[in-house]
Amino acid sequence: MLCGNVELQKANITKLKGKEVRLDKKNCAIVRQAILNEAEKLGQIIYSLAVCSTHVHLVAGCIDETVGKVAGRYKRAATTALRVNGFVGKVWTKGYDKRYCFDEEALKNRIGYVQEHNQ
Repeated sequence: MLCGNVELQKANITKLKGKEVRLDKKNCAIVRQAILNEAEKLGQIIYSLAVCSTHVHLVAGCIDETVGKVAGRYKRAATTALRVNGFVGKVWTKGYDKRYCFDEEALKNRIGYVQEHNQ
């Protein structure tokens, strides 16, 4: 498991508009399956996926849709699945972080980084 950045965590907490959301193992599994199901609908390859209690890491293949639209679809699919299973409240913050891989080495590094979050 990777150690968190304490200063970044403090900065993020000060920006919270509501109560912090932490998903339990059951809800993490629900989010994971919702993202995988949506990826199948999109025809998008998922190379690596880590659903943590407070965030998601995803390495996905390129498709003919913007990263923003895809991120939104994954968030909506996960939120819908959580609500069907009784989750109440806001789940995601606005936005997302994106990193592009332009070669095999970069892709392997990103996949490795995400896999470290699954431990």
